[in-house]
Amino acid sequence: MSRAQILILVIAIALAAGMFFLPKVVVTKDDSTVAAEQASALPDGHSEDDGHDHGPAPATAAAEGVHSMATPEQLMELATVRARYNKASDAKTRGLLANELAAAYAAASKFDSAGYYYELAAEARPGEKTYRKAGDQYFEAFTYAATQQRASEMGGKARKMYEQVLKNNPSDMDAKTNVAMTYIASENPMQGITLLREVISADPKNQKALFNLGILSVQSGQWDKAAERFQELVTVNPDHVEGTFYLAVSLAETGKKEEAIRTFNKVKTMSSDPALIASVDEYLAKL
Repeated sequence: MSRAQILILVIAIALAAGMFFLPKVVVTKDDSTVAAEQASALPDGHSEDDGHDHGPAPATAAAEGVHSMATPEQLMELATVRARYNKASDAKTRGLLANELAAAYAAASKFDSAGYYYELAAEARPGEKTYRKAGDQYFEAFTYAATQQRASEMGGKARKMYEQVLKNNPSDMDAKTNVAMTYIASENPMQGITLLREVISADPKNQKALFNLGILSVQSGQWDKAAERFQELVTVNPDHVEGTFYLAVSLAETGKKEEAIRTFNKVKTMSSDPALIASVDEYLAKL
């Protein structure tokens, strides 16, 4: 997941949980308080250019527009595959073309539509891999959601697909972690926190779970705990840019100024992302 997606996901979680958004992080009082459709019909909020008349998608903030752009070549590919899909009459062919159409939408970063057609493909030919593809695309849409309604909708769809994955493979920690994050952005955040802790219990070096638990500690203002989580993460993966950045932030917030400065400067050697460098410079100026 890119840093932009991570920040957008934090916003989505904040919107869903009713939190207050501060620069770079969301802060709450306590970590514990954070705590089959027809082929001719599409779900609410689906991409509007998929060739079906299903009404406009709910309005969202500009962040969601990040994944709504497509090149002329991608639009042409989408139109071609969509036309073939609409003309197909038998279920087997439509299932195969649904998979192809989903891949075209994914290539164009239209994650909600990709998830929808991968879901149709999974219903036509159920299996762990097909449900995983659908879940991953819905989760991408979830990470870009900029409203509570959108986060809830996409998170619920991702969760439904991942639950099918976990039925076949309960040891899929990545799917379980993604399910956890969708719960954290729901009305039942503690279920998500519980799932993340289960992942860490089974796999203490799971990078995604360590990162997300660190972010939750940041959100709840538990900076010591956040620093501990991010330190564990960068010990597992010294090249984890976002983990190193948030470790530096956590160190700064706990008063460890010199260590924070060293860590922020390390981030600048790890990435050339202008937005990240600007954030680092902003923190360094304050220190």
